[in-house]
Amino acid sequence: MMDDQALLRYSRQIMLDEVDIEGQQRLLDAHALIVGAGGLGSPVALYLAAAGVGRITIADADAVELSNLQRQIAHQNADIGRNKAASASDSMAALNPECEITAIERHLNDAELATLAASHDVVLDCTDRFSSRYAINAACVSTGVPLVSGAAIRFSGQLAVFDPRDAQSPCYACLYPPDDTGDEALSCAESGVIAPLVGVIGAFQALEAVKLLSGAGQLHRGLSTFDGLRGGWRHFQVPRDPACPVCGPR
Repeated sequence: MMDDQALLRYSRQIMLDEVDIEGQQRLLDAHALIVGAGGLGSPVALYLAAAGVGRITIADADAVELSNLQRQIAHQNADIGRNKAASASDSMAALNPECEITAIERHLNDAELATLAASHDVVLDCTDRFSSRYAINAACVSTGVPLVSGAAIRFSGQLAVFDPRDAQSPCYACLYPPDDTGDEALSCAESGVIAPLVGVIGAFQALEAVKLLSGAGQLHRGLSTFDGLRGGWRHFQVPRDPACPVCGPR
């Protein structure tokens, strides 16, 4: 049960009819896995901790660099050279010391991803490589855990939620078949990215995770894309691919 300090901390969420005491308690009892503690992972991590997700695991093998600080708001100048998961974990704990945080400071192989996904209520993909996205998607499909996927590059971003519990929901491989992509996605280091864009998409990811965990509203369906230069959103329906090599019949 929440004490008076917790009731005060989360009061602005609790007063929402869609959340209320029960929804906030579900958040406190929930366990979220964030893969990637960079541009997208930073706002995701901070907002999930602030919102009161009780247990959060965050994984990243990279170290903080000076060029990251333009957009990766979970890290500060003093964190340059530190592991990103460890740095983000400290920022989350400073924001909400009641949140139980586990930092994993290495790349996760397929078996580790599946094991971790199975013990969490939602997975948030905040990576920037197709190889990582496919591996995370496969882990979520095999364990039946919802996946909130985001991407941001230059002035463009996108978000999709994939829920294996829903028979009509596609998976990431339905949207981007492995044979149709290159080995790696465009990276910010190669293509650039405007600083607030990752905040827009990361906040959208965090919102969907909070809705999913608290039971508020309806989960996002399909694919949403954002054009930062024009300030416009577009939404696309994404059907499940019956021939998908990941979520299709075997």
